[in-house]
Amino acid sequence: MPDHAARPARRRIALIAHDNKKRDMLEWAEYNLDLLAGHELSATATTGHLLEQQLGLPVTCFRSGPYGGDQQIGARIAEGEIDLLVFFWDPLEPQPHDPDVKALLRVAVVCNIPVACNRATADFMISSPLMARSHQGWDPASGQARLDQAALRAARAG
Repeated sequence: MPDHAARPARRRIALIAHDNKKRDMLEWAEYNLDLLAGHELSATATTGHLLEQQLGLPVTCFRSGPYGGDQQIGARIAEGEIDLLVFFWDPLEPQPHDPDVKALLRVAVVCNIPVACNRATADFMISSPLMARSHQGWDPASGQARLDQAALRAARAG
């Protein structure tokens, strides 16, 4: 059963934007500057440097996406070190590192990490009252899904 107890409001948020979406990311981050300032931010290189330089946000920067940054963030998700992913990817532009993009999105979904791929979804996510609640990430290797399914069947039966 999910734990909805109060949790420190500080979340670990990863921010990524493809080249044609960097302006969207900057505008979104500026609009949500006060909300983002209360969280621990990480990003791929160019996105992170833009957020630092133009908005003054402290950001832990990884490599550029095509040079392994997407995979670095995916690894942090798999290790339980990222709580949310805001990834403004460009569905209309072919990406040379498309397998990395798909792998990142896959690991976020498998690990039950909220993902926003556009400004509207990112706005809903960052302003949600659920941001202040505990969220259960999920480790697929733990067998937790089988335990959760068994608990759900027992609750339905009883």
